[in-house]
Amino acid sequence: MDPATQHKVAVVTGAASGIGLAVARRLARDGAHVAVLDLNADAAETAAAKIRADGGTATAAQADVSDRESVDRAYAEVRARFGPLAILVHSAGIEGFDRFSTITTERWNRVVAVNLTGTFHCCQAAVEDMIEAGWGRIVTISSSSAQSGQPFMTHYVASKAGVIGLTKALALELGPSGITVNTIPPGFIDTPMTRRSEERGLLGGSVDHHASLTPVRRAGLPEDIAAACAFLVSEEAGYVTGQVFGVNGGRNT
Repeated sequence: MDPATQHKVAVVTGAASGIGLAVARRLARDGAHVAVLDLNADAAETAAAKIRADGGTATAAQADVSDRESVDRAYAEVRARFGPLAILVHSAGIEGFDRFSTITTERWNRVVAVNLTGTFHCCQAAVEDMIEAGWGRIVTISSSSAQSGQPFMTHYVASKAGVIGLTKALALELGPSGITVNTIPPGFIDTPMTRRSEERGLLGGSVDHHASLTPVRRAGLPEDIAAACAFLVSEEAGYVTGQVFGVNGGRNT
């Protein structure tokens, strides 16, 4: 266990599956008291129960990250159970595959509301605890598509590029308070969301095809992102802030 992480309260959003779930499991294994936040309340509780069965400390809360009142309620539940928040890994997000000319205003607003405004809500609602403690760690999950661009995903790419900008600005503002803020833009990661996109023919090839185009010749795993998060929330990463911490198998350099 990481002594700096042990017994600290860590909120992981979008933690019922995929990258968020892997992060929640890893931080619990490192000794954090983990709050599994997800839009799907039943899935969040299932994930938290599995963490507890594996020997970790976890609770579940339902949250729609695009709704500030929902986030505030979930955080209040976590504080009542575990205490002030020290670590936030914000992984909640939605995909978007649409030809640019067909993106409706409603669709654009929804993607931005979840991916970018949701990041704002979850970070802002957590920072006061961290400022009061003089210590905090925030990791946002952006996307490598925000660095390289991606056709038919304009709304998604724009929202995730906004996450990178938000992270950089927040790191400068919160650094004097002992809080680091970094972002991980994952490369091609084999998650349930990725597999659903593969089934719908939206990836421009299979998972295996994209793995063959990656310099390390495999798709990334949620655990690869979790390992990077574990470092960024540690005491050892106290001099790392405002960084775009790529975990992509060499696809973006």
